[in-house]
Amino acid sequence: MKVELIIDIAEVFKKKLFLIVRFIMSGKIRLLILSLTSCLFIGCAVNPITGQEELMLLSESQDIEMGRKYAPEIEKHLGGKIDDESLQNYIDSVGQRIARISHRPNWEYHFTAVEHKMVNAIALPGGHIFVTKGMLEKLTTEAQLAALLAHEIVHITARHSSAAISRQMGLSFVFLGLSVAGAKIPQDAGRAAGLALQLIGLKYSREHERMADVAGLDYMVVAGYNPHGAVELQQMLQEQDKVRPAEFLTSHPSPKNRIISLNARIQTRYDSPEGLRIGKNAYRSAVLERLPTDPINKSPLDHLNNQL
Repeated sequence: MKVELIIDIAEVFKKKLFLIVRFIMSGKIRLLILSLTSCLFIGCAVNPITGQEELMLLSESQDIEMGRKYAPEIEKHLGGKIDDESLQNYIDSVGQRIARISHRPNWEYHFTAVEHKMVNAIALPGGHIFVTKGMLEKLTTEAQLAALLAHEIVHITARHSSAAISRQMGLSFVFLGLSVAGAKIPQDAGRAAGLALQLIGLKYSREHERMADVAGLDYMVVAGYNPHGAVELQQMLQEQDKVRPAEFLTSHPSPKNRIISLNARIQTRYDSPEGLRIGKNAYRSAVLERLPTDPINKSPLDHLNNQL
């Protein structure tokens, strides 16, 4: 984890860190151990999907603030918002339909279609989801779009980005934070952009990706979408990978394995999905026929192994 991002969140434990230093200097090792234990305990949160406690060094309000702060930078680096209000409203309506039945229905969600040509979707902490033009061009139905958005919504509701921050930093955060907790963050555009890129460079675990697949499938079905859209999404990514590896796959499990897993879950839980929405014509008229030409070709995100 780069120092700049650690600086940005170190204030969370500033008071605890100074207390630890005081304990160290006074030789109160027992109190130090108790303080560290307390710090880690306070830093736990229950994953609403699994019901299990996870190490979590950030609060929900800090998730929301992180997304609010860095979403504009991410949008800019992705070529900006596609200038079509009707298309944006359509993407948002599908996303909001799923978000309403998620484990965090009261959070504020933002779904934005952006100009970049890469085949990807990116979720930021706190409710911001971006879908690239390159991805939208590859989808053919509303159910496929719903599968994509449901996957990203799970990353947000399960707070996978914050869990990744907590996992990657661990106790090293405590000691490194001693030297940076009091630092001020420059507010120039270059620094903000750098921190935004670091944030989306966080790695999800395979467990998190599997959870996003499984819970995302459940989300989309509860929202009224045909679950086979999730399988078709993975099949598209598998075909795309043969031509040019999709950025979406750089840190996700193999599409082949995911197709097998999704089909198995559909057969055991959603054996008769007839009547659930597919939306091929709706997607064609709302998205494919309205997508602009001349996509943005380059951005600082091109070299990143995106996992969101």
